[in-house]
Amino acid sequence: MHKVKSAVVGASGYSGEELVALLSRHAHVELVAVTSRQAAGKSLGEVFPRMAGSASSGLKFTEPSVDALIASGAAAVFLALPHGLAAEFAAPLRKAGVQVIDLSADFRLKSAEVFAEFYGEKHPAPALLADSVYALPEICGDAALQGAGLLACPGCYPTSILVPLVPLLRRKLIAPDSIVINSLSGVSGAGRKADIPFLFAECNESLRAYGAPKHRHLSEIEQELSSAAGEKVTVNFTPHLVPVTRGMISTIVVQPVHGEDAKAVEKAWADDYRGRSFVRIVPHLPDSKHVTSTNYIDLAARDDARTGRLLLFSALDNLVKGAAGQAIQAFNISRNWDERTGLS
Repeated sequence: MHKVKSAVVGASGYSGEELVALLSRHAHVELVAVTSRQAAGKSLGEVFPRMAGSASSGLKFTEPSVDALIASGAAAVFLALPHGLAAEFAAPLRKAGVQVIDLSADFRLKSAEVFAEFYGEKHPAPALLADSVYALPEICGDAALQGAGLLACPGCYPTSILVPLVPLLRRKLIAPDSIVINSLSGVSGAGRKADIPFLFAECNESLRAYGAPKHRHLSEIEQELSSAAGEKVTVNFTPHLVPVTRGMISTIVVQPVHGEDAKAVEKAWADDYRGRSFVRIVPHLPDSKHVTSTNYIDLAARDDARTGRLLLFSALDNLVKGAAGQAIQAFNISRNWDERTGLS
């Protein structure tokens, strides 16, 4: 099969490293360019010893440049960049006909005004918002992704929340105004950067909430929940940082509308996610160690007879299903390949 020439911009970050490792062994991809200002001139094998001996280990990092990416012949470019910066690459790459798979928040929201509210700055490329697909395969479906030119890959928190909630809101099984979410993330979710709150001595043996009551990811969470419910949905969401490198769990409290129980929740999940390779409905309470370094998201539901509420649980790897793996899953579907390619 013809291989699609691909590139990764921001390849030296945690999500970028995962992308490079996964794409380098992808059966239908030829990795032709990786960019990083800090690592420019060094080979993948030098910067990531785990890749020594791989077919891509000799590929050298270059300075990020749109012209160089186009000259490389890349037909698909993955952007593992901070919000705001990704749009600087996405706009000219799309103009040149290159498929863009963006892991940042730049194109997840359909409203430039909401972006400005949550990110505190004007949207850098509002004209592209209408063309982007919110690329959570389990929610948007394959048809929306096939042939798409701009894939806006959701964040790890939204993925852990939307996958359990959307089927229930679509069926009106739960009260939209009852949703309370608590999520816990590993430290790698903050990215590879020298920042005091994320130093080992600050994070080790420390559990803390942050970003409350209006974390940036609330914008896309509420956008997609509102779309599923057919009405405006506002939720309570509190993220927490926990002293592990990778992994994420979410615990969600909801009120059933007509006394639905955990079995009804699991049936809705089973119906919506039948045939989806990476959703697992598990009998135990999800544990991050069972999904680490995989593209799976584990789900479970429990009845709380004392309060009459339902408890929903999810677990995923924030760097794989919450970032790089999900991007490749969506990319696979956009190219009409098996969604598991390069991820099994």
